[in-house]
Amino acid sequence: MQLPAWQQGVLDPQGPVAAAQRTILGNATVIMLAVVVPVILLTLAFAWWFRAGNRWARRDPDWAYSGPIEVTVWAIPTLVVLFLGGIAWIGSHDLDPARPLAGNAAPLRVQVVSLDWKWLFIYPDLGVASVNRLVLPAGTPLQLQLTSSGVMNSFFVPQLGSQIYTMAGMTTTLHLQAERPGTFPGLSAQFSGDGFSDMRFDAVATTPAQFAQWVAGVHAGAGALDAARYAQLARPGVAASTPTYGQVAPGLFQSILATSVQPPVTTMAMH
Repeated sequence: MQLPAWQQGVLDPQGPVAAAQRTILGNATVIMLAVVVPVILLTLAFAWWFRAGNRWARRDPDWAYSGPIEVTVWAIPTLVVLFLGGIAWIGSHDLDPARPLAGNAAPLRVQVVSLDWKWLFIYPDLGVASVNRLVLPAGTPLQLQLTSSGVMNSFFVPQLGSQIYTMAGMTTTLHLQAERPGTFPGLSAQFSGDGFSDMRFDAVATTPAQFAQWVAGVHAGAGALDAARYAQLARPGVAASTPTYGQVAPGLFQSILATSVQPPVTTMAMH
């Protein structure tokens, strides 16, 4: 059964980061509605009271200034800015993508490479890799180290939170966590060419036992991700399947970082 759109996005958080972001969104909306709703109601009330047919309406064409009104119209926007600024300040520190999440289990490290037009997930501590399928144990913090093989891209799992960019030759760090098992759609949120709209993946949260079984099953496969296989994978194109690799060449992620940006070519003038 196809779930409604809101049950696949930011309004249906499945992790602590996304839940905190939804709280910020709700608080900010309430604060702004505290200004928007009274303004709309007062506009309608003024228009009705000062209508041409109301003989009880008092009109003072020489009126120019009122201290209480002046204080009100400046105090309310000031409070709104202070409240919104406080929420943004606290949230930007509490939800810093590079800040590790508290948890009883050690973080699971995953190296993420955005390709044209697919996602490569390398598990350096487990020696396995997958394409367009991020498998993780529910309840375990996830430490993502992200880069790009070429153009800038953006990694986003709406139900887990915190969109972050991937850029060639450098890494960004993102910490996420899924609270319960499930499959959460992930996508590229940065236009990157013809296959951009198909650059999607699944973040699959499993129980710890199921995750261990998945790792063992991948290890049992014959696929190996070495430099030659990576070169084929990095060619532009949409992935027709979600292959897994039971062996990963040591230092592959660092090699991708080193080769994704070529040094500029300089020429010497001949005299």
